[in-house]
Amino acid sequence: MTNKTILITGSNGCVGQYLSDWFIKNTRFKLLLMVRDPDKLQSSIKNNKRVNLLICDIRECQKFKEEIRNVNFLIHTATAWGDPKRAYEVNIKAFEELLNMLNEKILERIVYFSTASILDKNTDLMREALIYGTEYIQTKYECYERLKESIFAKKTSVIFPTLVFGGTFSKDDEFPVSYLTQGLKEANKWLWIARFFKINSKFHFIHAKDIAQVCGFLIKNNKKIVPGFSKFVLGQKEISIDQALVSLLKNNNKKRYFSIPLTKAIIKILLKVLPIQATAWDVFSIKKYDFNHKPITNPESFGLKSYGKTLNKILKLSKLPRCNKN
Repeated sequence: MTNKTILITGSNGCVGQYLSDWFIKNTRFKLLLMVRDPDKLQSSIKNNKRVNLLICDIRECQKFKEEIRNVNFLIHTATAWGDPKRAYEVNIKAFEELLNMLNEKILERIVYFSTASILDKNTDLMREALIYGTEYIQTKYECYERLKESIFAKKTSVIFPTLVFGGTFSKDDEFPVSYLTQGLKEANKWLWIARFFKINSKFHFIHAKDIAQVCGFLIKNNKKIVPGFSKFVLGQKEISIDQALVSLLKNNNKKRYFSIPLTKAIIKILLKVLPIQATAWDVFSIKKYDFNHKPITNPESFGLKSYGKTLNKILKLSKLPRCNKN
């Protein structure tokens, strides 16, 4: 697959940079990378001869209409959260405007990034996500429904990442640190007390490098693997919060002498008696308790090898500083 052009939005982000790196190293594609701040893009990517930067907020991508018309593949990772107005403008309006610039005749595949938060355990749309979700979750739900009905539906693969790790705490690593990996530092600070509690709520995780592997495989095997509209929930085998806690304790050489189970009922009581401001989504998440899905997809699903197969491996890869508190 030579002389193909791929557009990757959100290329400044953690996942965006792992995707860009994968396509540089594993294809001969021309890369159009949509970025807001080129200074945040690692030098090995932005200085590559096959890379062209489209420097803009996605809401202003009209200025690159001619370039966008000539792409063969689109990977859309750009997103917004925190502000309802901006979330709608970026997650729905700007994306639909981007779709309208594509040339249906030469476009081969769209890989659209959503969130596993809008799905139930059977990977069907979960209505509660639209009712109780944050502006980010609600706009992703609505965009997914619109995309299924669009003229590009048959050429679309939707990616639903679970919890995303990526980057390291090493100064030599140019990849951005994901929000979840960054949160490991904060989690370390609370191990001294968290180790005495046990929560069996289940979840999946995935490393950004493994997301890039899967997306790369789907693009390179476009016509063989993913004919028509398709969806993939990306994650490794489910683990519990307690298993994650044990891994963190092991990583910090700390022991657990006993643990008190925190059931859904106890957590609900704590929310009522403690001065904690919980959103509607927080309350629903506690009620739901488990965030596991079937089926899930990871590199092994396509005969590949995961970079971060286990949480212990991911903790090692992240080079997380150890906590000094006992």
